[in-house]
Amino acid sequence: MTIETAPDYRGAVEAVTAVYGRDPGFLIPMLQDVQREFGYLPAEAMRAMAETLGIPLSQCYSVATFYTSLSLVPRGRHLITLCLGTVCYLKGANEIAEIIQRRLDVQAGGTTTDRLFTYQPVNCLGACALAPVMVIDEEYFDKVKVRQVPDILAKYAKQENPLRDGD
Repeated sequence: MTIETAPDYRGAVEAVTAVYGRDPGFLIPMLQDVQREFGYLPAEAMRAMAETLGIPLSQCYSVATFYTSLSLVPRGRHLITLCLGTVCYLKGANEIAEIIQRRLDVQAGGTTTDRLFTYQPVNCLGACALAPVMVIDEEYFDKVKVRQVPDILAKYAKQENPLRDGD
């Protein structure tokens, strides 16, 4: 029998803030580092960050909710970001979005039940010349065609969690 211990949010925050000299001006990278540690920004970690930096908790939440790269809820192991901006949309991003949602059985902003993928459409990735653009984790896929999507997703899927059949 194993006993699970609660994550050490305060210890993680202390370690991260020490790297940045506890300077509140580095709040964004500190939140990114904490998120990298836990996969999201737990409420306990946000409170510890505010206390450690001597800033209002609302400031931490303001930053965390403004930037789409930060999340207050657990995400999947792989983050799928799809640009739905005007140029990407006109070049087929809406069909790509439908394939992603259908194959992974996930809605925009949602995470698959196996926590393998989180699907996050965005308004712009700033790469219009490469439209349509999809990013998984930090890998960019440009000029994506609908027929490529299943293979791109399969690259990230685990063997024990096969994707749904069909488009």
